[in-house]
Amino acid sequence: MARVFISAAHKSSGKTTLSIGLCAALSARGLDVQPFKKGPDYIDPMWLAQASGNPCYNLDFNTMSADEVLCKVQQQSYLSDITLIEANKGLYDGIALDGSDSNAALARLTQSPIVLVIDTRGTTRGIAPLLLGYQHFDPTIQIAGVILNRVGGVRHAAKLREAVEHYTDIKVLGCVQENTALAIEERHLGLMPSNEQANAKQHIELLGQVVSEQVDLDQFLHLAQQATPLNALNLSICQPTCRTTPKARIKLGICQDAAFGFYYPDDLEALESAGAELVPINTLTDSTLPQIDGLFIGGGFPETHLAPLAANQSLQQHIKQAIEAGLPTYAECGGLMYLSRSITWQGQTAPMVGIIPGDVTLHAKPQGRGIVQFTETEHMPWPALAASFPATQAAHEFHYSRLDNLAAQGRFAYRMLRGTGITGDYDGWVYRNLLASYLHRRDTAQYRWAQRFVDFIRQHQQGLLA
Repeated sequence: MARVFISAAHKSSGKTTLSIGLCAALSARGLDVQPFKKGPDYIDPMWLAQASGNPCYNLDFNTMSADEVLCKVQQQSYLSDITLIEANKGLYDGIALDGSDSNAALARLTQSPIVLVIDTRGTTRGIAPLLLGYQHFDPTIQIAGVILNRVGGVRHAAKLREAVEHYTDIKVLGCVQENTALAIEERHLGLMPSNEQANAKQHIELLGQVVSEQVDLDQFLHLAQQATPLNALNLSICQPTCRTTPKARIKLGICQDAAFGFYYPDDLEALESAGAELVPINTLTDSTLPQIDGLFIGGGFPETHLAPLAANQSLQQHIKQAIEAGLPTYAECGGLMYLSRSITWQGQTAPMVGIIPGDVTLHAKPQGRGIVQFTETEHMPWPALAASFPATQAAHEFHYSRLDNLAAQGRFAYRMLRGTGITGDYDGWVYRNLLASYLHRRDTAQYRWAQRFVDFIRQHQQGLLA
């Protein structure tokens, strides 16, 4: 299995841009490219998926065991021509001081040759000690290649290449010239998602063309083909666990549009495996809810779509009435914001669904960011699974908003041990059959939330819920 790990010395080096370009360039050659992204992330995987034509899966030490990470790579890559894993932040960055959750640790676990993307602005000979330091810091990993990014011109490229080739044994795979046209627009949560950028397809094609011209793809592929074969493992750990095979599928509405696009592909696969038929809903254009048994509103950017969301009062009213009538509903972050009374952003306030009696305000700095740990309270509405799961669970939050003026009529399903959630101490607001939170859950072997949510919907169908 050809495999490569794309990392960098630090964040904002251009590794995502070049990873997208590599996926596009290799796909244009007719190769089947399977992308992965380290850590909890929605936006980069959306771009990588569009560039490669395959879903991009996350590899996350916080919610997955080492065996599950390896299983996921094997399971999703065994038919592909090349696997591309994109890091987050720098090669040695992570939460743990010992580096056990770092990008280097993931590269070591997956036995992937590493290609470093280096922002070379203001650097010539100095690139050599940088690369030597990265090699010697952890000799157990293989830094096999480097792509010199944001190069100032032919002369600059020649000096950089000469220094790397003279002082190190790392292959220079390409020199990508500084070009402002390559940048993807950024805002408060990072890159603009591809589902919001009108020219995403054209931009991906441009990145693919530039990479094809300025990176030696033959040498890149040769390097990837040197990856050590992964040991055969039991792939059953990667499969969603269904206790029974449902005779009839439940219809689960899922809000998927420019405002709400933060969904892990394997979470959606787990929901389908648990017996859900996913019914798409566009919160910007649909005036009514379709016939559904449950509703899932994921994260996204409702704040950048205030006007069309507020103008669609018909759908808002249908959603509010359905939740009041007991429709099992799960909302994460952006979904929570949408269900509140109002959202205020950049001086503008717009009315939202109003089922959550609180008001959302966006701030200049993050109000909750990073890995969270929580336990479930007695108010968690979803049924437990027969298989045990850790009492302390892990998830992720990244939000610039706060939910203020929250009335006391609801209850909280999560007690926060690490992270912010809604109150700092609690998250997971429960009202009737609604569970809404700032945290983003991930369906993995340890945390099978998808099966629990589908079971909850079935309980409602059977009249076991109010």
